[in-house]
Amino acid sequence: QVQLVESGGGLVQPGGSLSLSCAASGRIYSIDYMAWYRQAPGKQRELVAGITSGGTIDYTDSVKGRFTISRDNVKNTIYLQMNSLKPEDTAVYFCSAVTVSRNYWGQGTQVTVSS
Repeated sequence: QVQLVESGGGLVQPGGSLSLSCAASGRIYSIDYMAWYRQAPGKQRELVAGITSGGTIDYTDSVKGRFTISRDNVKNTIYLQMNSLKPEDTAVYFCSAVTVSRNYWGQGTQVTVSS
């Protein structure tokens, strides 16, 4: 089993910044890939950014140049630094960990971008 605990999020004005954290515990050696997803009201959950165990990173086009995903292998934590936030970034953000057997999800954290 893998447990994921997210922190961060909140309310920010357009153009502002927020940082999310996701700490993994349990069978962390089995994790191949970790990622941030988001789900806005009435929309499907979408991949925001992901990072493999080898450090390969990918982003969805809408956040390239604004968001940065990183990982701290000592703390077993991934981060999502979000800059130049837009109202359309408003969503619940979920952390995900992928192993060979299944995907794990965090509880989600709300990010609201509004003036």
